[in-house]
Amino acid sequence: MADLAKKKTYIVHMAKSEMPSSFEHHSHWYDSSLKSVSNSAEILYTYDNVIHGYSTRLTPEEAEALENKPGTLSVLPELRYELHTTRTPEFLGLGKSADMYPESNSASEVIVGVLDTGVWPESKSYDDTGFGPVPSNWKGICETGTNFTASNCNKKLIGARYFASGYEATIGPIDESKESKSARDDDGHGTHTSSTAAGSVVEGASLFGYAAGTARGMATRARVAVYKVCWIGGCFSSDILAGMDKAILDNVNVLSMSLGGGMSDYYRDSVAIGAFAAMEKGILVSCSAGNAGPGPFTLSNVAPWITTVGAGTLDRDFPAFVSLGNGQNYSGVSLFKGAALPGKLLPFVYAGNASNATNGNLCMMGTLIPEKVAGKIVMCDRGVSARVQKGAVVKAAGGLGMVLANTAANGEELVADAHLLPATTVGQKSGNTIKQYLFSDPNPTATILFEGTKVGIEPSPVVAAFSSRGPNSITAEVLKPDMIAPGVNILAAWSGEVGPTGLVTDSRRVGFNIISGTSMSCPHVSGLAALLKAAHPDWTPAAIRSALMTTAYVAYKNGQKIQDIATGKPSTPFDHGAGHVDPVSALDPGLVYDLTADDYLGFLCALNYTDSQINMVARKKLTCDASKKYSVTDLNYPSFAVNIDTTQGSGPTAVKHTRTLTNVGSPGTYKLSITSENPQVKISVQPAMLSFSQVNEKKSYTVTVTVSSSMPSIANSFGRIEWSDGKHIVGSPIAISWT
Repeated sequence: MADLAKKKTYIVHMAKSEMPSSFEHHSHWYDSSLKSVSNSAEILYTYDNVIHGYSTRLTPEEAEALENKPGTLSVLPELRYELHTTRTPEFLGLGKSADMYPESNSASEVIVGVLDTGVWPESKSYDDTGFGPVPSNWKGICETGTNFTASNCNKKLIGARYFASGYEATIGPIDESKESKSARDDDGHGTHTSSTAAGSVVEGASLFGYAAGTARGMATRARVAVYKVCWIGGCFSSDILAGMDKAILDNVNVLSMSLGGGMSDYYRDSVAIGAFAAMEKGILVSCSAGNAGPGPFTLSNVAPWITTVGAGTLDRDFPAFVSLGNGQNYSGVSLFKGAALPGKLLPFVYAGNASNATNGNLCMMGTLIPEKVAGKIVMCDRGVSARVQKGAVVKAAGGLGMVLANTAANGEELVADAHLLPATTVGQKSGNTIKQYLFSDPNPTATILFEGTKVGIEPSPVVAAFSSRGPNSITAEVLKPDMIAPGVNILAAWSGEVGPTGLVTDSRRVGFNIISGTSMSCPHVSGLAALLKAAHPDWTPAAIRSALMTTAYVAYKNGQKIQDIATGKPSTPFDHGAGHVDPVSALDPGLVYDLTADDYLGFLCALNYTDSQINMVARKKLTCDASKKYSVTDLNYPSFAVNIDTTQGSGPTAVKHTRTLTNVGSPGTYKLSITSENPQVKISVQPAMLSFSQVNEKKSYTVTVTVSSSMPSIANSFGRIEWSDGKHIVGSPIAISWT
C-alpha cells in the first residue's frame, strides 16, 4: 500500500522509430516496456496522434528506470490544468444575417471540437433544425455514460466523449452522485464555451431578464463536438492528451481549449504537444491566455502554433448603484434578480468591524457575527473566496444586502454576478470613498438601486484586468497574447445541473448565464476561425490566425488607443497582442503570414532543443542541420517581439526579423507605414513596397529594429508597421523589451 501512495501518473514519450522488429504493434512494445519496470502498473491511455506513447501510474523509482530504457524519450509527471474562468455578435459586426460570411454549405461542414467540462445537450443552443446530414468525414461518436446516450447528439451536436481515467487514477472513482461519468456538463463552463463558439440562434435568451435578446454562437452553422476532460478536481493532462488524440482522429477543424497549466517548456506542456499534432493535421487550436493579469509574464498557452486569446469588455453593462445616507451615489454592477431592498436607507456596516477574524473584511465562511450584520447592508472586500460566496455568507448571517469592493488586485474592473442577495460590486476608488463614509459617520446607511441592462458603454472594448499579459516567459521573441476578444459578462448557454453562481446553495436554474474570463474570449476566436475556415477551406491554421491578427484594431473609432482597465491608460501589445478581433475585416485580409510544420520545426532548432526534445513535440526523429543558422526571429509570425540583451554593453543594438507575406486577395501594390513610440528606437523595413500580381504569390521583407542605447530609459517600447494597398491594411505590432 505504501507503494500505491507513492505512485503518480506519468506520461511516457516513446521513440516510435526505435521499436524493435520483434514487436508486431507499438502497443505491444509499450506494454512490454512498462512490464519491464513494474509488475502492477497498467496503461491508462495509449496515444497515437498527439504523442507516441502512453500514460500510467508509477513510483518515482519506476519512472526513472523506465526513462533509462532504450526507446524511451522521456517520462514526465502529469500536470493539473485549470479552467480559465453577450451582445457579442453585434459588437463584432456580425449582425443577425452575417451577410459578409457566405451562407454556403461549407459553413455546416466545419466542426468545432471543445475540450472542457462537457455539454448540456438539452440546451436550445444545440438545436439542429435546418441542418443537413453530419459531414461525411466525421469519425467521432456519441459516447454513452451517466445520464447520457447516443440520442443526446444530433446534427448540431455531432459528437460527445469523456475522458476520466487519469482523473480517477489520481483522485479515485468518480462519485456519480456528484458528477456524471459521461459527457454531461454538471458545471456549466463547457456548455457556455461550446455555445459561444458555435451555438445555434436562440431568440429570447437572457439571464433573469439581463442581456435579453438573441443568443448565437460565432459560427451558428458549424457542428459541435465535445470532449469532457475537466472534472470537479480539475483537468488532468493524461485526460487532456487523450481528448486531443481522439479529436484529431475524429476530424475536427478547430479545437477550442479554455484551460491552461503552469508555464513550462513546450516539450513538457501537454497542451502545446497535442496542439502541434493538431496543427500538422490542419486543425487550428485556440486557447485562453489565462486570468492571472494584470501583472507581466502571466500568460499560459504561449506556443507559436497555438492561437492565444486575451479578454476585453463589450459595450454592455449591468449598473447597480450604491446610494449612501450622505446623498452620494457610486456606480457598480450586478445581475441580482429577486425581491428588492425596502425602499429606504438601511443600516450599513463594514465586514471588518462585524467580525472577530483578522480577515473579517473578506466575508469568509463563518467569520461574520450575526448580531452585528442582521438587517444591515454589509461591505465586503474582494479576495481569496469567490465573489458570490461572500454574498452567501452575508445572507446566512442575516445581512440584507452586500456592497463588494475591489482591492488593488482588481482596481476598477467590474465583473457582474448573479448574487444570491441584493448586492453590487464597486471599483477600488469608489470602495475607498465608501469606506471613508462608513468609518466617519456614526450612523451610516445605504441602499442599492438596480438599473438592468445598458448598452452603448464607452469606451469599449477595454482590456480586462484579469486578462494575462506578456512578455512571453518561454520564448521572449514570440509576442503573446495574439489578440483579445470579448470575455467580460458574456451571455451563453448553461447547465441545468447547477445555479448561475455555481454554489451548492444556489437552487436557481437558468438556460443562459453571464460569466467572465479568458475562457469566454477563447471560444469567440474558435468560432470566428470556423467561419474563416468555411469561407477559405484551403487556408492553414497559421493563415486563419494571421487574418484575425493583421486586421485586428488597436484604436477606437475616435482614434484613441484601446484602454487597459487595470491602469486607465492605453493598453500595449503585451496586453492586447495584435489588437481586438474584427471578423468582418478578417474575411478579406489581403495578405497573410503563413507557416508550415517545417517552419515550426526550424523554430524548435532555433531554441537549441535536443533531438529527443524535438521528438517529444514533433513525434519524429529530426536532427537539426548543423550547417544551417536557425533564428527565432525568422519565424514567419504576424507580430514582432524584439528582445534587447542589456548584458552586451551600452552601445547601439540592431535586431533583424525576416517575414514573408502571401497574397490571398486581388493583385495590388502594398506601401508601408511605420510608427515608433520611442525616439531611441528606430524601425526600418526593406523593401518599403511590395507588389503582387497573382494569388498565392509570396514576397519577403526584413525589419531592422535599432536601439541607440541598450540601457533603456523605459522598460518597454512599442511600434507598428502597416502594409496597405488602399483597400486592405495588414498591421503588425512591434514590442521591444530589455532583458
